[in-house]
Amino acid sequence: MHSYKAFFKNPNDPNDTSFEPHPTDYPFVELEYPNDAACERFMLLEPKDKDHYNPIMCLEDTLHTIVEYYLTPAQQSLLGSLPDHSLSSPKNRPPNSSHSATSSISSLSALSDLSDLSDLTSLSSESSLSSLSSLSALSEESSPPQNLLRSLSRAIHLRDGPQFLSTMRHINNILRMIKYPYVPELSPCSPTINPLREIPKLWSTTGIPQKVMTRIIEETYQRSIGPNIAKLRQYSAFSSEVYGELMPAFTSDIVNATGLRPDALFVDLGCGVGNVVLQASLQTGCRSFGIEIMPGPSSLAKGQLEQFKKRCRMWGVEAGEVELMQGDMTDCRRVDELLSQADVVLVNNFVFREELNAALRPKFLDLKEGAIVVSLKPFAPPTNQRLTERNIDDISAIFDVVRRPYHSGTVSWSSGSGHYYIHRVDRASYSDCRQQFERVHSRLGRRRSAKR
Repeated sequence: MHSYKAFFKNPNDPNDTSFEPHPTDYPFVELEYPNDAACERFMLLEPKDKDHYNPIMCLEDTLHTIVEYYLTPAQQSLLGSLPDHSLSSPKNRPPNSSHSATSSISSLSALSDLSDLSDLTSLSSESSLSSLSSLSALSEESSPPQNLLRSLSRAIHLRDGPQFLSTMRHINNILRMIKYPYVPELSPCSPTINPLREIPKLWSTTGIPQKVMTRIIEETYQRSIGPNIAKLRQYSAFSSEVYGELMPAFTSDIVNATGLRPDALFVDLGCGVGNVVLQASLQTGCRSFGIEIMPGPSSLAKGQLEQFKKRCRMWGVEAGEVELMQGDMTDCRRVDELLSQADVVLVNNFVFREELNAALRPKFLDLKEGAIVVSLKPFAPPTNQRLTERNIDDISAIFDVVRRPYHSGTVSWSSGSGHYYIHRVDRASYSDCRQQFERVHSRLGRRRSAKR
């Protein structure tokens, strides 16, 4: 708690200390997530360092993402409109449904306040449905604000703790009603379908929305890497083991530029804490593998993978299979085995020494036709300079290379922009070029022989 301070206060009671930091009895609020029995506790404090994790901001971002991408317009109307944001027609919005869980709700004033549940994450669907069978009763509290989302934003702006807690109770009540719809024709123990769990099925053709994907990746990183960030500073300067990360926007650009598909294999050589591996598997559903030589980032990567699986369950989404390991990418049997199957290989070689890059080049001979290597520094020059008399025998000549820009703020080691390189294996074109060189040499050889 030494890194955090009070954010909220009680405007009606200056002596109220319930919003102050405390080792165990700290202020918090819970938020319902889309999946059954999925809920998380958020600490209601702000960091002393503005660059550190802010749980209140995280809660608000997550709530807004759930509202925008998991709720129908009818369901959204129960919560109000997102502050400074139009909900007219966002991409991947779930369609209206005649059997919507909100069809049985006549007005917000009909919501009853649920009994206080200390650990929602341990609830089963049956117990939740049973608990919610009393929702037809009127709430003993005063009617909630007509626009709950704006009320929540106003409470944050005014730092009004009691208003924030009250508004969150109403929001969670509505989310529970949507997740566990009460159907009078069924007995309390009869199973019902949580409509929020059905929403990700609509993304099977369009792909997971960018904002949902980003929230899952950011939540995963904040909870598993953020508290252990000091481990990432334990590296040898001016070596190939200097640590650096690609931001989610950069990773998305790589995914789109390479056409990574659900049936593909993605390999990250020097994966660090596994950010890119996890995002690739979530964004596309592909199988992903990452290897990292440094013990600190590697151990954090495995912890992040476990947190990632939990986050995917909470959001009700599925990701591709992920495999992470610690080891030397230049001397690893598993790497050699997977490179021949890989569709896309990422090498963040921005600080790699030339001897490491040279050690990787022979391994690319095992890549299949059409496979892609993405790197921050090129393994071969761009296409229009690819083959000459001097480099025709270089193994990197099998690559067709394209240079692409990356933008400021998309890499951890610099605030500036730069370029990265997409190398596509094109042995057919290389073979044609080599035959041309050989024909030229053959003609020159015959001419020399004739002159003699």
